[in-house]
Amino acid sequence: MVRPTSFLGERVAVIPHPSIDSALQQPITRHLTVTMAGLFPEATGHWKDRPEGIPEAVILVCTAGTGAVVVDGARTRIGASTAILIPPSLPHSYGASDEAPWTIWWCHLRGLVVDDLIAEAGTAADRRILALRSPERVVAGIDEIVTLLEKDVSRARLIAASGAAWKLLTQIATERLLPLNGDPLQRAMEYLASRLDSRVQVPDLARLVGVSPSHLSGLFHRATGGGVLAHHTALRMARARQLLDSTSMTVAAIGADVGYTDPFYFSRHFQKMHGVSPTEYRSQRKG
Repeated sequence: MVRPTSFLGERVAVIPHPSIDSALQQPITRHLTVTMAGLFPEATGHWKDRPEGIPEAVILVCTAGTGAVVVDGARTRIGASTAILIPPSLPHSYGASDEAPWTIWWCHLRGLVVDDLIAEAGTAADRRILALRSPERVVAGIDEIVTLLEKDVSRARLIAASGAAWKLLTQIATERLLPLNGDPLQRAMEYLASRLDSRVQVPDLARLVGVSPSHLSGLFHRATGGGVLAHHTALRMARARQLLDSTSMTVAAIGADVGYTDPFYFSRHFQKMHGVSPTEYRSQRKG
């Protein structure tokens, strides 16, 4: 099907090639530059085929209707509240379905950090489609980019669009990492946050949330970069810092409040994590 020249209500912002080339040489935008962005509502006949890929990463967010994407030979059907993240240079094609043409927000990105940001957002060779829990936030990010670049493509606008694109990708990454309400990881995190004054055993916590200890450890590693106990310790130390900053409690009392019955062990543990003792931390000027 031939793609229509435009879609009713569409918005498109395209950056001229000389402006892109210049942006990729500048201190901020060389890391991340938006090259084009837009909205295609109810995009009947929309289809893109790029057998060699393109230099940009492509982000598509479907908010209504359905469509299909083919990345490196693998075809997937998608619907509302999903995002597609396609790395640079990867063969791909995508388009709206005939029966319920999708509405998509989209943007193309180049820069030194594009590959890292796309990877952190959770895409993999076997998973290019991401379900979005808060599609309105992701759409707001692309809307901001389009609104900026519809006005002009001055250096100031390109810098602002770069910041909005960074926020967009980190929003997608955050959605992947943070637990869903009521899932085992979320319940485990809430339990740990409510038990700062006591030790927690991983097998007991796993049993409480209904998963195996190894599965729970895997969930924490993916979400936080560390294990269950490391996360609990980080919460306890955050509470200790808060008390050191906002109260006149003794170091021993603060240690007891976060589950350390031995004040000397608390001080040693605090210093190991922060590089200074609790007393030295309290005396530091902050802000």
